[in-house]
Amino acid sequence: MITFSERQLRTPKYLRPVYLVTAGQSRFDRAIPEKKTEELCIDAFTMAAELIDKSPAELKKYIHSACYGHFADHIGDQLLGEALIHDRLGLDPTGNIGVKAGGATGGSTMWEAVKTVASGYSDCVLAMGWERMDELPTDENNHIIACAADKDWETPLGHTYTGYYAVMAQKYWQVFGKEEDSFRRTMAEIAVKHRGDARFNPFAHGGMDITVEDVLKSPVVAYPLRLLDCCLMSVGASCAVICDEDTALQLTKDTRNKPLRIWVTSGSHTLRAGCRRNMEIPLLPNESKDQYTDLEDRFPGAERYPGFTGFLAARMAAYYAYNMCGITDPIEEIDVAELHDAFTISDIQTYEDLGFRPYGEGRDYVESGDCYHTIPSTGEPGRLPSNVSGGLMGCAHAIGASGIMQIFEVATQLWGRWAEIHGDPKLWEMFGRKMPTDWKDLQVKNPRRGLTISHAGLGSNVTCAILSDPDHLLIRDT
Repeated sequence: MITFSERQLRTPKYLRPVYLVTAGQSRFDRAIPEKKTEELCIDAFTMAAELIDKSPAELKKYIHSACYGHFADHIGDQLLGEALIHDRLGLDPTGNIGVKAGGATGGSTMWEAVKTVASGYSDCVLAMGWERMDELPTDENNHIIACAADKDWETPLGHTYTGYYAVMAQKYWQVFGKEEDSFRRTMAEIAVKHRGDARFNPFAHGGMDITVEDVLKSPVVAYPLRLLDCCLMSVGASCAVICDEDTALQLTKDTRNKPLRIWVTSGSHTLRAGCRRNMEIPLLPNESKDQYTDLEDRFPGAERYPGFTGFLAARMAAYYAYNMCGITDPIEEIDVAELHDAFTISDIQTYEDLGFRPYGEGRDYVESGDCYHTIPSTGEPGRLPSNVSGGLMGCAHAIGASGIMQIFEVATQLWGRWAEIHGDPKLWEMFGRKMPTDWKDLQVKNPRRGLTISHAGLGSNVTCAILSDPDHLLIRDT
């Protein structure tokens, strides 16, 4: 059984407050043959500059160092890609570093950038992520992605990640879904929601107006996961600018971007899911030990934690993040979330890891309507909308960019600029996309705080980022 020392469970501390001042992204698509990767990165950086009424040249003068993320050199056929992008952005000779952390690469890049400012090394850091997934056939891309599994013990079995998640979906459906057809329909509702919301996002390439029946009739990829249960393979770039307080105020003076406090934490778990040891459930601030004493009685087969039904890395990242910024009730104190919906089942698992619902009851977050921007059955707002961007399923999964794209989406919500940016007809036209005649404003009303999850493998590495309006801090700086 895994045990922890008090030192290992210590709440992380920053040496000074850290702020996000701006962010940007390129268009995302399955293929963008007309643009080089560096051009997509320039597009993202240019947008970030324009959101604070700066030219790229003006913004570059503030950047002291940079953190870059992309999943695999093999996909983009470029070793040391971070050096190339740094050069193309005109940031030489300042320092930079590359980050590779599987599907969590974007979130881990943010983690490094935030720590760089928190430590005092830099006052202003660029975090940039990208992926180029249109230069290889889909089967080769899937093989390369599957190499993030254990090459000695898992990769020889010939699995792709859809196959791994299918096993988890089967186990979760058996134990917590009690093999009910209604649970499978709840999974499908997630795909309907995310692909539907993506229709209103000009950056997204997976927007679709579909039904639960469409999901359940789509081709099987690895049972019970079907084509529309799975995320997109994408090309694109995204970035964020992270600063100390003085620099943040300089950069956002007389702009519509309020500097947002940001915290990023990380957790991990054994790469080989079949070798994971059991442990007691680490409790979040909104949980008590007695609420899980009868878990196996209520859900036979739930005797092991985390087993195949939860992500310990996500739970640990949330544990650190909640304690850092004072969250005691996530469903009430977080107003918008962007989660790593690589598959519909992983979304449900993550609801529980984050304490949005207790373990075993994640489906209720969907069925209650809490996860929606607007609840379809009532027209009322959801309590904690998630993935209104469309997520990885509807917007994009350009792996190195995904975690930073999520940061961008949450930030536009907290700035109250979601509709201004996503509803700009010029942006739709520039991206060569047709703005829907029924376009909807998915701005969350009066958001104070937002959360993102960036997730690798079967939960082998997960980061949790929390952004807050500085006027709504739960813990005051001392």
